[in-house]
Amino acid sequence: MTLFYDAACPVCSLEMDHLRERDVAGRLVFVDIGAPGFDAAAHGATLQAMNAEIHAKRPDGSMLKGVEVLRLAYEAVGLGWVLRASAWPVLRPAFDIAYRAFARHRIAISGAAAPLIRSLRSVRAHRMAKRMRECSAGACATDGRADLDPGRTS
Repeated sequence: MTLFYDAACPVCSLEMDHLRERDVAGRLVFVDIGAPGFDAAAHGATLQAMNAEIHAKRPDGSMLKGVEVLRLAYEAVGLGWVLRASAWPVLRPAFDIAYRAFARHRIAISGAAAPLIRSLRSVRAHRMAKRMRECSAGACATDGRADLDPGRTS
């Protein structure tokens, strides 16, 4: 599945980095809609629509948007349980409304969350540096998942 996201949005970019890090099977493709030369029309959408909410294209060419994109992306990286409740008929409308509110105010939310985002990026960078040192020492994890566990302390 191809995810279309705004890399200029710190919260969005952080989330895509998280998914990219977890995507050890290579099931997701990440496309920055703000990249020079990006053409939303080539994917059957408008840039305005893609800026309003996350979009994705399935391998069959069908487009998805909103919470469904996130739910399927999380499933693709083995974290489907995180957003499973967002598909429940009784809760789905609330998740959809909450996501649209987030998407509309994502830049302001990113600004307010900047210290947290910087902290998370720093933790991830240190974790990646540690994995690279371990790998160069010949102690790489075979599937990459062992070192991606946020609760891991070693």
